[in-house]
Parts: sequence; structure tokens; C-alpha cells
Amino acid sequence: MPNSASAKKRVRQTDDRTLRNKDRRGAVRGSVKRLEAAIAAGDKAAAQAELTTTYQAIDKAAKKRVMHPNTAGNTKARLARRVNAIK
Repeated sequence: MPNSASAKKRVRQTDDRTLRNKDRRGAVRGSVKRLEAAIAAGDKAAAQAELTTTYQAIDKAAKKRVMHPNTAGNTKARLARRVNAIK
């Protein structure tokens, strides 16, 4: 339990940051799920459209260091490869 005022403030800041990071991570996960559903349906146009929104969510998460930039790049590459494989 924090005793000093500065320690109490740090706990509040950490809680706020944790919630913000969860939201960003959830946005990435939801976007990836929608993209995977479009890939599974075999709809290339919908998958291409969803790919751009997924890229945005991943880039925002990487910019804020919610996810490592290399992980973001690898994820984007894997998703793009799967979308391009749709006939």
C-alpha cells in the first residue's frame, strides 16, 4: 500500500495507463479477428479493406509501445501474406 503522496499518484497513473493499454490491445485483437473472418470467408475485397484498419490499429499500438515494433511488423507481414493468398 503506497504511503507517500507521490507513490499514490504513481499507482493512479499506472492504473490509467493499464486501462489505456488494454483498450489499444483489444482494438488490435478485434481488428485481427475481423480480418481473419474475412480471410476465412474468402472475400478478398473485404479482407483488403479490413487490412488497412488492422494496420492502423497495429501501428498505433506499436507507436505507443503497447506492442514491440518488431512484433507489429511481423504481424502485419503475416496478415498481408494471408490476404494476398486469397484467390
